[in-house]
Formats: sequence, structure tokens, C-alpha cells
Amino acid sequence: MNNQANRSIKCTVQQCRHHCNTENYCSLDCVSIGTHEADPTMDQCTDCKSFAKK
Repeated sequence: MNNQANRSIKCTVQQCRHHCNTENYCSLDCVSIGTHEADPTMDQCTDCKSFAKK
């Protein structure tokens, strides 16, 4: 597992396997963002599709 912070991807989801435990960054090189709505209108309608539970 890569624990090196990618300073281009900020993240506060500590339950994700890719979260850098000591900093609020993701360790992935790239993330996939998607939606669970047909017509997203708010930030709550979007999802990080790269999320992986610890």
C-alpha cells in the first residue's frame, strides 16, 4: 500500500484505505469521481468511486 500523500488530491475520509493517516490527502495517483443521481445538483450527489474501506 502506498502511504505517500498526493498533494494534488485532498481528502478527509479517514475510513478509506487510500487516506494518508497523518495528513488529509489521498495516496492514489488518480481518483475516479462519479454520481448516484440522474441529474446531480449538489455536492452530496457526487461520490469518490476510488473509495476502498480500510
